[in-house]
Amino acid sequence: MKITLTILIASAGLASFAFAQSTTPAASASSSSLSSARSDVYHVHLAKAALGKAAEYGESFKKQAPDAPMPGHYIVLRHENGDSWDFCVIEHLGTKTTIDAARPAPSPAVTALSDWHTDTICNGPSWAQFAKEMGLDDPSKSGGSAYVVSVYRPAPGMRAELDKFVNQPPDRATDSTSGNVVLQHMEGAAWTFLKISRNNNWNDFAKDQIASIAQMNKTDTGWFKLRNFVSFHTDTLCDRMFP
Repeated sequence: MKITLTILIASAGLASFAFAQSTTPAASASSSSLSSARSDVYHVHLAKAALGKAAEYGESFKKQAPDAPMPGHYIVLRHENGDSWDFCVIEHLGTKTTIDAARPAPSPAVTALSDWHTDTICNGPSWAQFAKEMGLDDPSKSGGSAYVVSVYRPAPGMRAELDKFVNQPPDRATDSTSGNVVLQHMEGAAWTFLKISRNNNWNDFAKDQIASIAQMNKTDTGWFKLRNFVSFHTDTLCDRMFP
């Protein structure tokens, strides 16, 4: 048995798929331009290593599965500060993906490396855009980048507003990020949007943090605005393990 998830760009610009989630007409209209750019499917794997297995577990993610639909199209990020997971693996699957019920189970040696994990199927931009934003088009020049992985769940009725908020262009007064990507949940974990932001280096990240803290006396800044839209979110600072 196979289950196929296929991105279909509807006339309203919204992505639909085999296990479609309902949206209100108002939300659909206001988010159509954002959703129309989500042409591709991604798999987001957030994983916590078993006790004493972090190094070995991390190394295991550097080798893509031999039957991967898009060879070379993935990124591995490692937790530095933030949420409870240790690794974030994001793999590009093309414009559709198939899950085969007869797929063999992982070996005991592999499962022994993991304490827990979540898998989420998302839609997002083309791989060319994703790779450019994440610095993967020239990894030799972006190996020292700092990444922040943020997940968001909107407050009731605020999905369209949150979608618009997380896709805003950076405020250059406090944000020197050189790449930003937003993925939207289709099936999986209990978050709705996942955003990955990249600074060229850790010094730039630190400067942004200092600049944003200096703005905290202004209640119209993004820090305060975000809290009008979310019921839950986390931010995790990461370095890149691969490529």
